[in-house]
Amino acid sequence: MPFELNALETRVLGCLLEKERLTPENYPLSLNAVAMACNQSTNREPVTSYDEQTAESGLDSLREKKLATLVSGAGMRVVKYRHRLPEHYDLATPESALLCVLLLRGAQTPGELRQRCERLHPFPTLDAVEQSLDALASEERGLVSLLPPRPGQKERRYIQRLSSASVFAEPAGDSVEVSEIPALPLAERVGALETLTGELQAEVQRLHAELETFRKQFE
Repeated sequence: MPFELNALETRVLGCLLEKERLTPENYPLSLNAVAMACNQSTNREPVTSYDEQTAESGLDSLREKKLATLVSGAGMRVVKYRHRLPEHYDLATPESALLCVLLLRGAQTPGELRQRCERLHPFPTLDAVEQSLDALASEERGLVSLLPPRPGQKERRYIQRLSSASVFAEPAGDSVEVSEIPALPLAERVGALETLTGELQAEVQRLHAELETFRKQFE
């Protein structure tokens, strides 16, 4: 694989992918928005506590690997960032959704991916999830791998391959690196909640618009 992303780069890239889809009105993202997105308590595994300096370090690393870029222009008060995955891979919307959730949450089963991709791309069936996973795992692309089953379990789990092996290695015992990270400051927790609230409001507005369109068909 051409990329060997570390844990920080993996999280930042996943966040850029997610926010591009869920809150396009706020994308590209400012540095503050990137940090808050990284530290969300929802749809993240593990939960992190990156400050802006750390998030900027991850963005700089992604820029060196040509996976992210700065965006600036007239009327912009702050520099913003966007990802550059389309310059490297031709990803259909279902594939992009799967890759995004795998970047943000690590190894998952097709059933978990179908549920967690709902807001990014609703898969009609489990077969549709598996077809997209197979396309990502093809020999020509190699963006996803099927992991061997855990002892005593039969469920298939998939992992993305943009990151180094150490990022998605199975945790050993009770040693969890993220537990050593201090809790988020109150201001950052509030900011993360505000971001999530904005996403939910946008989703409600979208559903309301769809309902109104549906109702007008019968008027």
